[in-house]
Amino acid sequence: MKFYENELKALKKSSRYRYREIFPTSLIDMASNDYLGFSQNEEIKKQTIDEYSKLEVFSPKASMLVNGYHEVHKNFEDELCKANGFESGVVLGSGFNANIAMIEALARRGDELIVDEMYHASGILATKLVEAKLSFFKHNCVDELEKILKLSSAKRKIVCVEGIYSMDADIAPFEVFELCDRYNAILIVDEAHSSGVIGDKLLGLFDFYGVKPKANHIKMGTLGKAYGSFGAYILASNHIVEFLLNRAKPIVYATSLSLFDTLYGHNSLKYILKNTNKLKEELKRKREIVYDELGILCEGNIVKVDIGSNSKVMQIKQIAKDKGYLIGAIRQPTVSSAIIRIILRVGVNDSDLKELIKIIKSNI
Repeated sequence: MKFYENELKALKKSSRYRYREIFPTSLIDMASNDYLGFSQNEEIKKQTIDEYSKLEVFSPKASMLVNGYHEVHKNFEDELCKANGFESGVVLGSGFNANIAMIEALARRGDELIVDEMYHASGILATKLVEAKLSFFKHNCVDELEKILKLSSAKRKIVCVEGIYSMDADIAPFEVFELCDRYNAILIVDEAHSSGVIGDKLLGLFDFYGVKPKANHIKMGTLGKAYGSFGAYILASNHIVEFLLNRAKPIVYATSLSLFDTLYGHNSLKYILKNTNKLKEELKRKREIVYDELGILCEGNIVKVDIGSNSKVMQIKQIAKDKGYLIGAIRQPTVSSAIIRIILRVGVNDSDLKELIKIIKSNI
């Protein structure tokens, strides 16, 4: 018996049906979140394999609080803290799990959770697990955020924003930091799409605005995007990390992050810090091409082209694929109106980027 047959039919009819597909490696990848091309970086791969092969233990074996905490984890956490200016950090399974961990653990009864309406789905799911008061503010609207903060009588106020929003491709405003400091609110910044992409040292939003982390600041970053690996990390004060280690379920009850992925993420961080200027130059050049060809000003690596029609974005995606390019066709409910999403990956030739833009423009 097919229990969900009608629902699947409805998804197909509305051009919202999704399925897995193994894409040929011959396609020029401008769809993934591998922003710096590290998933194909031979230097990082060879260094990581060499270090991994010398380990006496090859897997974490258990949760971090049993005996799954390895020197490999600690070394990476220490390097992340040093590079980003935070007191303490913890690595864990994924950005999705990190949002669940932070929000579910930190937002207690009597608190108020104040979330940008465009915050990632993992964070929105986490809000359903808490007893705290929940408030949403209009996307990047600092006036509405301040109004909520000013009226709040909560024991603790916790604000959630993203560094770069994965679908709108815009950046959280600097005023968010000022408001959270003024109203003594905890600020969670999801840097999944900004870490490795913006900032003087390519370390993300804090780096971009030159913000020195304070006791009320929390930074979450993923390893599965710009860092070319898998997993995530949370950086915060010693006090907050201590609390998460005791209360965050994805940390307490889940097996620690794999040692290979941790090593790969660590070596990616080292590569970024060593090759910052070279990476920034290529990213700048690609953003200039997009502005010249499409008139779209990009601060990150995501280019959003508004289309509106679910069926049309799928058609454009297929046309691009037939010509050798892989791009994103994003439909509802992920976005309110269908878009083509292009990723400016380091390592993709500028001529290929220009050709792809030409294909898209001629089929809009």
